Amino acid sequence: MSFEAITAIEEAEANARRMKAEAAAAAKAAEAAAAGEGKSALEAAKTKAAAEVSQLRAKSDEKAKQDALELASDTENRKAAMRARADARMEKAAALIVERVVNG
Repeated sequence: MSFEAITAIEEAEANARRMKAEAAAAAKAAEAAAAGEGKSALEAAKTKAAAEVSQLRAKSDEKAKQDALELASDTENRKAAMRARADARMEKAAALIVERVVNG
């Protein structure tokens, strides 16, 4: 094999090693950039999720308060209706008792 052929092969091998090293460095840089972007995206998603949870919690608290007020109002209405019926029945019961006592 001639000296020129050996030199050409050595140059090709050196060039291949250099290209391989450059590709490995580029891959590591791309991996680091992707990891950084992934962390940033994850942090943004966490922040957004926390804001959404806070908003949903506030809405659910407000809905619970409204439901409680409606329930209290409904309960008061039922209570008033029951009291009115009881008062009406009390008068009838008192009249019946008086009638039985008098008629004996």
